Amino acid sequence: MRAHQIMTRPVISVTPETPIVDAANLMLQRHISGLPVVAAGKLVGVISEGDFLRRGEIGTQRKYGRFLKFLLGPGPAATEFVREQGRRVAEIMTSDPITVTEETPLDTIVALMEKHHIKRLPVVRGDELVGIVSRSNLLQAVASLARDVPDPTADDDHIRDRIIAALEEADWCPFGLSVVVRDGIVHLSGVITDERSRQAVVVATENVAGVRKVHDHLCWVEPMSGFYLPSPDDREWAKTG
Repeated sequence: MRAHQIMTRPVISVTPETPIVDAANLMLQRHISGLPVVAAGKLVGVISEGDFLRRGEIGTQRKYGRFLKFLLGPGPAATEFVREQGRRVAEIMTSDPITVTEETPLDTIVALMEKHHIKRLPVVRGDELVGIVSRSNLLQAVASLARDVPDPTADDDHIRDRIIAALEEADWCPFGLSVVVRDGIVHLSGVITDERSRQAVVVATENVAGVRKVHDHLCWVEPMSGFYLPSPDDREWAKTG
């Protein structure tokens, strides 16, 4: 998927001359954590919740000791003063924000968000702002795509083949893997040597189209001693049986 398929549009934005109090109220009213800043139709910056953390109104300004002030010189202190006491968006916004295009793949968008610790990315066409992709857009995409989609080839034989193909590629594939499928209900058997593999095997199986339910019969074996434990499902069935 690409940015244009999940982005929000039209985009709520402010201008560099917008009073900070108006930007803050707009974010609260619309339940959003950031706003693009647009001037003459072009994206010039972004303002977010983080830009309101160090503010004179609430007494959260940075406090530097005299020695540090001497080392830093007057420049950084002047910059901080503007960000803490400024009254217009231009004085606290992040200029030259990181952007993506409409064709940017979602994996690239996620990588940028993680690398730069940001929650949203403006989507531009040239200099024009055409949308915005936020973490909530990604969440909505996951929710919509996770819905069951009918698969005309999801008969038991196809399901079994797909499960085996998916598991055999993994480093944590069980030894002696056995997969039995009946009416979309899967029974997994085999040997694992690390309990963390159990959940990975079950999740990989659940992700195969047509799977309705997974029964775990995977046996854990300690490689050095040979000590083994049946699966939690099998232990539970043994108690009730």
